[in-house]
Amino acid sequence: MKLSDTQQHVLLGLVRGATLKAHRYLDGAKSYKLHLLDGAVETISSSTMDALKDKGLIDSNKKFPAATYLLTEQGRKVAESLDSGPIRPLSAKNYG
Repeated sequence: MKLSDTQQHVLLGLVRGATLKAHRYLDGAKSYKLHLLDGAVETISSSTMDALKDKGLIDSNKKFPAATYLLTEQGRKVAESLDSGPIRPLSAKNYG
């Protein structure tokens, strides 16, 4: 599967324990933020999010106003294949 550097970065963040959230605002705006374990927060583009969703690698918990995106089983496998570090993903399988 062909992934951009940014898509790989997001998947690696998730498999290493980061949290990916979609924040919706009353004016209809939406932003995506990757919350890393070291406290850093990165903005993720809509195009990156769309690509990861279209490839079936992430899915959200459908909460409003801040949905959390989780690795799908396929996303977990792809992310683990990119990384040799500790695996601590928040995935649909172990969420909630």
